[in-house]
Amino acid sequence: MSRYEGVASVEGQRLDVFAAELAGVTRSRAGSLMKDGCVTVDGTAQTKAGFKLKPGMAVAVEVPEPVPAKAQAEDIELRVVYQDQDVAVVFKPSGMVVHPAAGNPSGTLVNALLRHLDNLSGIGGELRPGIVHRIDKDTSGLLLVAKNDMAHLSLSEQIRAHTVHRAYKAVVIGNMKEDAGTVDAPIGRHPTDRKRMAIVPGGREAVTHWRVLERLKGATLIECRLTTGRTHQIRVHMASIGHPVLGDPMYGPKKSPYPVAGGQLLHAYRVGFEHPRTGETLIFEAEPEERFTRWVEKLRGGV
Repeated sequence: MSRYEGVASVEGQRLDVFAAELAGVTRSRAGSLMKDGCVTVDGTAQTKAGFKLKPGMAVAVEVPEPVPAKAQAEDIELRVVYQDQDVAVVFKPSGMVVHPAAGNPSGTLVNALLRHLDNLSGIGGELRPGIVHRIDKDTSGLLLVAKNDMAHLSLSEQIRAHTVHRAYKAVVIGNMKEDAGTVDAPIGRHPTDRKRMAIVPGGREAVTHWRVLERLKGATLIECRLTTGRTHQIRVHMASIGHPVLGDPMYGPKKSPYPVAGGQLLHAYRVGFEHPRTGETLIFEAEPEERFTRWVEKLRGGV
């Protein structure tokens, strides 16, 4: 990631023009960077290309490094929970990105899949072979992988129809008063910070069902079931009801009650789907990583 900084000196100059000159890129490229939240004015992301600058405004542009046109196989350890000729279920550890992108050209789950699986579907393109859904970098758990296009189309349709069963375990801040509930609130890009998601009018439908598994000291262990699968859905929804996921650096409080390192305590522990070829219902579960279980134990004992 390359960062360029400058201070505006001309009244009324368009931001996309200034950003392009500052970073040495085309105006259209500057506009794309703005849409991705990579251009800030006085520390706040600005997405309007026609934004008029005033003298003294500080502008920063972050330009991601180029990624390879095709993902390469890498000798990365990978836990394959299940696989046959059509599908695989794999365990993604926290800290691993699902597929190559700007800033993460290697070391991703896709790089590991290319090393450990004999085939992957091509529908997702050369940087996302086999990928039909994703989980966040610092979220651990189970992912479905398509090994051919037939399986990819079937699994994608099941996800669109909300028939894939996905359940998560999470440790959230605070003691939840109710035993269960549902958050039904649309999610879209944050209006000022393009790296974040938020509950916004006109956003995409998002429904999260939750229930308490165990009440801890200053926190609650819950299960979340997704009807939809929006970006950062559980993290946004739980924060919206006053119980952000513990360790979440983006949606949690600035000062967390507990010093959780490594990101949010969120784990995709169950996935169920209809096999694309046989029609059989398959369900898989996996326990959370040690980091997750260690914090649950700490919070049981009051830390």
